[in-house]
Amino acid sequence: MRFTISREKLQEGLSAVAPTVPAKTTLPVLGNLLVQTSDKGIRLSGTDLDISVSTEVTADVESAGGITIPARKLSDIARELPPAPVKISSSGDQRITLECGRSKFKLLGLPKTEFPAFPAVQFDKAAQIASGDLQKLIGHTAFAASTEESRPILNGVLWQRTADQMRMVATNGHRLAKMEIETKRSSAKASGGDVIIPPKALEQIRRLFAAEEELEVALGENHIGFRSPFTSVFTRLIEGPYPSYEQVIPKDNDKTAIVDRQALASALKRMSVVASDQTHRIRLAFNSGMLKFSVSTPDLGEAQDELPVRFTGDPLEIGFNAAYLLEILRYLPTDEVKMTFKAPERAATIEPEGWNDPAKYLCLLMPLRLVD
Repeated sequence: MRFTISREKLQEGLSAVAPTVPAKTTLPVLGNLLVQTSDKGIRLSGTDLDISVSTEVTADVESAGGITIPARKLSDIARELPPAPVKISSSGDQRITLECGRSKFKLLGLPKTEFPAFPAVQFDKAAQIASGDLQKLIGHTAFAASTEESRPILNGVLWQRTADQMRMVATNGHRLAKMEIETKRSSAKASGGDVIIPPKALEQIRRLFAAEEELEVALGENHIGFRSPFTSVFTRLIEGPYPSYEQVIPKDNDKTAIVDRQALASALKRMSVVASDQTHRIRLAFNSGMLKFSVSTPDLGEAQDELPVRFTGDPLEIGFNAAYLLEILRYLPTDEVKMTFKAPERAATIEPEGWNDPAKYLCLLMPLRLVD
């Protein structure tokens, strides 16, 4: 194998694929990238066996072939190369030579036959998805997925598709984020249904695909694949039934508060300084014109604050985990937020107020019991 590639194109390909390579692995070949020549140049591939990424970049190929190269070493070298064409070649003894300007490196690779095969996903039955729609769903929901291992199903994000709608839902049992987008993709029927995707894979998709791209999406037996003309991402799906989240979204909340998002976030951050490190509990007292915050932690101290609010309904005192509420506020796209309540022990909803967007976005937060 022998090819010449610009330093910029090499760095571009490595930045796409290298994050998939595991930092530690008992299987040496997983620490390597598969480099193969192609019709358009070279194809770089990396995998941790759960997520696989491959991307194609332009290069001048002199002789075809393929080999696996240590990912970290190649990335570190590429980062420091001078601005000159990079010549890479490999011989039959798995040795790789890299030359750029006056710099010359020799690395030891592994045969391409040792590299794991990518999942079998049938793109001939693929659905066409607008990358921008997918980016929006991921960006507003994936944060709410659980990071605890006690309920593995909650470690994923539910992606539901029909012929005219896409929806993503994530929850850790205490908070929930749900977004729906209408689509005009008739081909979405081709591989619709419900799948549960790890957030780590969704982050790769958000990072690698431009918003203006059209993606092909196809299902395998327990994998899903996303493909653009130059880049492919495959991920293992989380298997099992997702909780019936619709049942926990309240339909009868009769108290409503409209509050400035940034002011609310600032007050929560101030109150959090003396909130418990375990519960992050803060008391919120709503009445017709004012929202009062209070926190009392025996070994830390007390704090109070207040904000103007537009509130309708009977006065209400409710407790929340300030860290969860702050995280939700970070992903809301409007200057004001609408919060609805029923009772101190019932779930509250948080939505963007005055959002001129056809997408529907709702977050839910379970309250904490107030201790007098």
